[in-house]
Amino acid sequence: MAHNMKDDRLDFLFEAILSLKDTEECYNFFDDLCTIAELQEMSKRFFAAKLLSENNIYNDISERTGLSTATISRVNRCLRYGSDGYAVILERLKNKNE
Repeated sequence: MAHNMKDDRLDFLFEAILSLKDTEECYNFFDDLCTIAELQEMSKRFFAAKLLSENNIYNDISERTGLSTATISRVNRCLRYGSDGYAVILERLKNKNE
């Protein structure tokens, strides 16, 4: 699926993200790029992916994140059948914290 959305503007954005050096730069860049609501929504989805990977149930995830079960289901489909974007990053973070 990622290949279907590929274009020069996204490449430019992703290169910019990859150039960020630390959390503070991320906060500054994303503060300029996104609304607070957009960032919160992305963080909820990523946290839901973490909770799903830890075998938490939808109702618990919904209570902890405020996401609908439909959104959690979409995140779960991406975890199971997507491009492995969530899985790769969750594994890296897990290894980094061990």
